[in-house]
Amino acid sequence: MRIALATVDNLPDVGKLADEATAWLATKGTDQWQSAWPDETARDTRVRQGLGRGETWIVWDGDIPAATVSITTSHDPAVWSEPACTCRLSEPAVYVHRLITAKDYKKRGLGAELINWAGLRASRDYGARWIRIDVWTTNTALHEYYLETGFEPCGFCPDPDYPSGALFQKPIAGIVSPAAPQFTESPGQPALRAAGDP
Repeated sequence: MRIALATVDNLPDVGKLADEATAWLATKGTDQWQSAWPDETARDTRVRQGLGRGETWIVWDGDIPAATVSITTSHDPAVWSEPACTCRLSEPAVYVHRLITAKDYKKRGLGAELINWAGLRASRDYGARWIRIDVWTTNTALHEYYLETGFEPCGFCPDPDYPSGALFQKPIAGIVSPAAPQFTESPGQPALRAAGDP
């Protein structure tokens, strides 16, 4: 498999992965993604803008999208702000969003590898020290998953209505590249740039 930066042309691929994940989550006793936040238009605009800004990546198995993730080099102050957030926001980090693994690729550790890839790449490209992720507030099983994979809680979004308000971070220093990675980068992928870099 290979990972490559997605474009706006990949909106249908990302949408298909999101729809499949939403249906799967409905069977797991969680309300995660069951209602678009704050509505479908705003959600779709965020996804399209992320694609347009070069924040979204897709893992391809041939021509099949196996997983997607969006990564940013700066935090959204509406989600990550002190004192509700206890992270040191001045430290360089990569922020992971919309991590989705296709149904046929679940239980392979692909999502965890994708998160670690984002961290290692951000460390290499601009010295990031942390991987940070905002997690669906009511999905406590997902909170446990992140705790088991090396994340630590670091507070909550100050907006109680924001549905993905549980904040977690993981130090990149402890991540080791897999001996047999499930995916490699397609040639010629652009470097990540720290917030404020030209």
